[in-house]
Amino acid sequence: MVKIGFICEGDTEQILLLSDNFQLYLSSINLQAVNVINAWGSGNLLPHNITGYLQSLEQAGAQVIFILTDLDDDVCITQTKSRIKAREQDIMIIAIKKIEAWFLANDNSMRTLLGDLQFSFPSPETELNPFEIINALLVKYKGRGVGRTSAGKIKLVRKLIDV
Repeated sequence: MVKIGFICEGDTEQILLLSDNFQLYLSSINLQAVNVINAWGSGNLLPHNITGYLQSLEQAGAQVIFILTDLDDDVCITQTKSRIKAREQDIMIIAIKKIEAWFLANDNSMRTLLGDLQFSFPSPETELNPFEIINALLVKYKGRGVGRTSAGKIKLVRKLIDV
């Protein structure tokens, strides 16, 4: 089994990476997560912070390290990689859009979450604030959203894990 570690930039990613389903998936492909480090925002994914995170994961036994972030305000993926300055052996995964756009794109999960078997969102990648869209959809379909704070994002990801 290959031991891996993750560095992510927020609660949503950390919750997903630590979820039972994701851990079972990793196990099914012969991977074991030794730790998930939440850097608490892409601004903390800078060279002076990354070194400590990488050392911590290696001390925990990680043989491969994944760094998950999104583009934020950077012009391109190359700029994001340049800003973070990860090592060559580390695997950087840079989402162009916010993770909530990925949720909108998952018709099956959104259908279950909203209770509408016909739900489809044709262009989630065009939304500037997909979290607000999902929250508004919850209000429309369920009569109540998850709120507009970071706690709301945590509620949303926990609901999606349960569907």
